[in-house]
Amino acid sequence: MTPKGKLLIIGGKEDKDGNDPEMKGKNNDFSPYEILKLLVKSKDDRIEVITAATSEPDDAKKTYMKTFQEIGFTNFDFLHIADDHCHTDYYLKRLEAAKAVFFTGGDQNRICEYLTQSVLTDMLKKKYFEEEDFMIAGTSAGAMCIPKIVILEAINGEAILEHDIELGAGLGFIENCIVDTHFVHRARFGRLAHAIILHQNCWGIGLGEDTALLIERGANASCFGSGSVWIMDAKDIGQTNTDNVKKGNPVYVENLKIHILTNNCTFNFNTNVFQGENSGKQ
Repeated sequence: MTPKGKLLIIGGKEDKDGNDPEMKGKNNDFSPYEILKLLVKSKDDRIEVITAATSEPDDAKKTYMKTFQEIGFTNFDFLHIADDHCHTDYYLKRLEAAKAVFFTGGDQNRICEYLTQSVLTDMLKKKYFEEEDFMIAGTSAGAMCIPKIVILEAINGEAILEHDIELGAGLGFIENCIVDTHFVHRARFGRLAHAIILHQNCWGIGLGEDTALLIERGANASCFGSGSVWIMDAKDIGQTNTDNVKKGNPVYVENLKIHILTNNCTFNFNTNVFQGENSGKQ
């Protein structure tokens, strides 16, 4: 079933109050609040911000409240879903009325613990598949949890080592992707490559900071922001030792493919078609 809604996955450190993106002043395409402006079409549309990932929800609330006010959003509020008491009619009704639901950053384990098997998530999936233009968005840990598979823990190192990664069940809004964030700044190439070598039916999406993918109809992805998005493809890999490598030994792989998207580039996850910013322009 093709979803009618949209996904907005953000690599973290998006332009917002109190944050000075690294690419600001260096990239000619930099645009203030460019990514967060994509959350809703109308500034009066309802946005619910879920702060389950963070242990400091008041700080997140303060930051996004000021940012949304500066953008001009007029209809938003915050839900700190962090225990079993959140599964009430009150929370369900609030999320049912939303045009966009935004997961903040923090710890992806917290989001998965509270929401993976939640009636709230079931309801949001229904809205995502059935409601035109309904938006599910997340930044940093909030973006990593949106697919079916999430990276819970991993080691960043010179080599990809067997048993150095832990994967778990995400929220399941998209099934054929695994997402990593702060991708370039925190040198996470190896751990995302490892994840998709283990799950070769999935695309790897490495999101740079202040950079996002907007995914429509479950497959049509457009890049926004001042950095880059790396898309990895392990579907046609050749030689690899992942099936027999011993614990602690490095993993090798042949023919791992990479696409790099920047602002206004697009990619279709069904047809594998990449278009650069100037493709088709005269």
